[in-house]
Amino acid sequence: MEQNRRHYHLLIYHVPSQPSAARVGVWRELKRMGALYLQQSVCILPGAAPLRAQLERVAARVTELGGTYHLLPLRSLPPEEEAKIVDGFRAQSDLQYEEIIENCEINFTKEIEFETFRQNFSYAEAEEIRQDLDKIRRWYDRVVERDWFSSTRRAAALEWIERCDTLLEAFEEKVFAAQEADEAGSITLDHGHGHGHGHGPDARIDEPRPLRPPRSPRATIKPRPRGGGRF
Repeated sequence: MEQNRRHYHLLIYHVPSQPSAARVGVWRELKRMGALYLQQSVCILPGAAPLRAQLERVAARVTELGGTYHLLPLRSLPPEEEAKIVDGFRAQSDLQYEEIIENCEINFTKEIEFETFRQNFSYAEAEEIRQDLDKIRRWYDRVVERDWFSSTRRAAALEWIERCDTLLEAFEEKVFAAQEADEAGSITLDHGHGHGHGHGPDARIDEPRPLRPPRSPRATIKPRPRGGGRF
């Protein structure tokens, strides 16, 4: 039973209030790691070795800023307290997945709907939207790395990302079709102009006919034999 117990790291720190950017920097780094704050300047992380190394770097940074800290290993917790910690980590992950879902549902899908309504089927627009989706995927991957207790919202977030990918593929197909149509129209127009005068909307009615080159005054015109054609 003991070998199934989870270990944790508890960090208690104090950073001078000024400059405020220093305190914000420490907080941001800990949140990026996935730390769960129990109260101000008190946070906890699972006891994995890589996390311990990262915490030691943050603690060193606290010292550089003129602050103090306590980095304490927690070998075991009472079941009721550990349940609170696990619930806190799961709630934190749930919130992050919900932000991804909201971004997909409101921002990403609305962007594709808007550009489709505008019929803005350009490669540049499709590429920009593809980059947005790549950012969402990287965001999701970072949240998964910190989701140590299997949030129930992970599957929903992934489902929304896949839905966004399907929407983008459909948009890219429209972009491809529009580009093909433009290229085909350009080729047809070029061929129409290359044949000189024609009939239809593409014909140039104001284009003058080419003149025959004048005969050279030095040319000697020989009379044709009687019964021949025009000379």
